[in-house]
Amino acid sequence: MNFASVRIITDDVDRLVEFYEKVMGVSAERPAPVFAELVVPSCTLAIGHSQTAQLIGAGSVAGAYNRTVIIEFRVDDVEVEYVRLQPFVDNWVMEPTTMPWGNRSMLFRDPDGNLLNIFEPVTEDAIKRFRGRN
Repeated sequence: MNFASVRIITDDVDRLVEFYEKVMGVSAERPAPVFAELVVPSCTLAIGHSQTAQLIGAGSVAGAYNRTVIIEFRVDDVEVEYVRLQPFVDNWVMEPTTMPWGNRSMLFRDPDGNLLNIFEPVTEDAIKRFRGRN
């Protein structure tokens, strides 16, 4: 089994696509106006309009209600990313902080309230744990 993607459901695909293009530094692929994918070597972040929920099943998903999942991106330098993201991140949850498990993390919310963690392994154990992963 291969992990394929994480999909966010939203009422405003364009707004989230624009936000994640800035965060991830890639352009989204738009196979349909109600769907987008941001593809990097380690993962795909899909964004679908709430209208697509009808294809899955009525009431199965709802945009902007997530409070249990954290979308995480590993970077080379959290401090550099913190400065880069300042102009367009409005909702900071945590400024760069070294966590007990050895990652330096910063957390913020996207325009729909989904939580993102941008992190860098900084301790020897954390660096070793991520060695060989994309």
